[in-house]
Amino acid sequence: MRVLGVDPGLTRCGFGVVDGAPGRRLSLVEVSVARSATDDPLERRLLAIEHAFELVLDSSQPDAVAVERVFSQHNVRTVMGVAQVSGVVLAAAARRGLPVALHTPSEVKASVTGNGRAEKAQVGAMVARLLGLAEAPKPADAADALALAICHVWRGSAQSRLLDAVAASQRPPGTQLRAGGGAR
Repeated sequence: MRVLGVDPGLTRCGFGVVDGAPGRRLSLVEVSVARSATDDPLERRLLAIEHAFELVLDSSQPDAVAVERVFSQHNVRTVMGVAQVSGVVLAAAARRGLPVALHTPSEVKASVTGNGRAEKAQVGAMVARLLGLAEAPKPADAADALALAICHVWRGSAQSRLLDAVAASQRPPGTQLRAGGGAR
């Protein structure tokens, strides 16, 4: 499974692409950070982030997208920027028919480090270790995006299988899934 993790931010937005499966070795496909100029109008900044996201989608061809769930912070401006970028990313992924999952920061930290309250440095160090890198990707937005992708490979795959099993158990007897997901 190839997952594109997105650490949304208006000034810096991290993108990290990982190949892997639960119980298998992970591999780094791509990592980057899109930046937007703080003195540009909001619509131009969002357009710049969307363009960078589209380029990563084109180059990496992910199976799924994992985005950090917006959470409450004390700085309302930061929350608004993160939410706006998340909306742009969700819409672009939906336009391509890609499944999208939202993961909380504590869920990502717990998945990667075993501690839902891990510091950024610990997350970066574990990302580097899990992907066989000499050092943590910089800036932290890049490492966070890779952590999101790793979290989804490990947790999202299991969640998807559970949802598929529940859906299969609720179909009337004798129905089968056609290619493309619909029942016959």
